[in-house]
Amino acid sequence: QVQLVESGGGLVQAGGSLRLSCAASGRYLSGYTMAWFRQAPGKEREFVAGISSSGDSSFYADSVKGRFTISRDNAKNTVYLQMVSLKPEDTAIYLCAVTLLGYGYRRASEYRYWGQGTQVTVSS
Repeated sequence: QVQLVESGGGLVQAGGSLRLSCAASGRYLSGYTMAWFRQAPGKEREFVAGISSSGDSSFYADSVKGRFTISRDNAKNTVYLQMVSLKPEDTAIYLCAVTLLGYGYRRASEYRYWGQGTQVTVSS
């Protein structure tokens, strides 16, 4: 059984920064691609960023490219999302997820394990 717990969300002004963390327990996840998704009220869950099992490769949604950076520490079984230059449209619940399929997947249906999410609110 895998458990993912996100933290680090909060309220920030436009242009500000936040760093999200996702701690995994119950299974050593160093062999799997992990990702961050987000979901705003009334909208579908959307892919934000993904990282390979080793941490050497990453991929991003166009909307966050150049502003968000995903990283991981396999010794701590933790994935991070550094967010800078935040915009009001970044407001959402941010969730981390694990896929068993491999690298490069962007659909929520392709991810097996999910956390509960952490709220990020960006004020204008």
